[in-house]
Amino acid sequence: MTVLFATHAAYLDHLAGPRHLERPERLQAVLDGVKLAGLGDAMEPLVPVAATRSDLERVHPVAYLDRIEGICVAGGGRLDPDTYASPGSWHAATLAAGAGLAAVQALREGRGDAAFCAVRPPGHHATTNESMGFCFVNNVAVAAAALAEQGERVLIFDYDAHHGNGTQAVFYDDPRVLFVSLHQWPLYPGTGRHTEVGAGEGRGRTINIPLPPGATGDVYLHAFDQLVAPVAATFEPTWVIISAGFDAHRNDPITELGLTAGDYAPLTRRVLSLVPAGRRLIMLEGGYDLEALTFSSATVLREMANESGAPIEAATSGGPGMAAVQQVVDHWVRDGLL
Repeated sequence: MTVLFATHAAYLDHLAGPRHLERPERLQAVLDGVKLAGLGDAMEPLVPVAATRSDLERVHPVAYLDRIEGICVAGGGRLDPDTYASPGSWHAATLAAGAGLAAVQALREGRGDAAFCAVRPPGHHATTNESMGFCFVNNVAVAAAALAEQGERVLIFDYDAHHGNGTQAVFYDDPRVLFVSLHQWPLYPGTGRHTEVGAGEGRGRTINIPLPPGATGDVYLHAFDQLVAPVAATFEPTWVIISAGFDAHRNDPITELGLTAGDYAPLTRRVLSLVPAGRRLIMLEGGYDLEALTFSSATVLREMANESGAPIEAATSGGPGMAAVQQVVDHWVRDGLL
């Protein structure tokens, strides 16, 4: 299996502020994960190209994009209480969104079996017209919107510890995209209740599985098997995009979930198995412990390449969360969605 790996030096030019957790060193931690994965010829570099305005406008209105670009051109500044832009942030953001589009094109051309985009800034909190949580442009949504426009059915699986509120908002009433989020509850941004299941034609196309602090890998797999897999079987996705935030790792400094790098292996394997090779895209979101980023990204890259070997960290089990998963399943059954 060939894994396309996209990143760009310009991502280092996005500076979120002194001592900020979303720092350039995160990218080096992922590159260290590439080395640790040891995939050799199974890894192929992919050079991102900046997303065009028309690409971005599938998700974000012109006025929103103009505001962010203008702040960056003027030397940077605060976009919202959580998100700061530097002079290099706009170029980095367009290249981050463009990485997903370049990966989709390369996969369509048969150049690889899956693609991993190590990008900054992250994107899943960005709504159509609001920056949030270190996010400017919703990178995953830009790629998914382009695919949906081409007639594809896209499953977005978000295992960042924080709810992907922006991605959910973009596709909440869109039947072409199935959005799935497993996240800590309660936690920023305060969205992602299990009762949020989509609206209008998109009802039943949003799955939120809020989990308590300390939830372990077996809980994630149970949630996938009991709810995500049956819904996906009905939806029949033609593409999978994973919002790969690694802040559910137990060492992350701003979350309280209980995963290790070893837990990302079976979970990623299950998600990728929903579609054939050549239609699998993973994009980096959060994750703020550098060693956890290295271990987790290496683990996921090995899964993408279908490479076996001794786990970098052992998987976890026995933590809380099974009851929370059952509550979500019961709600879907009562509402006739499952």
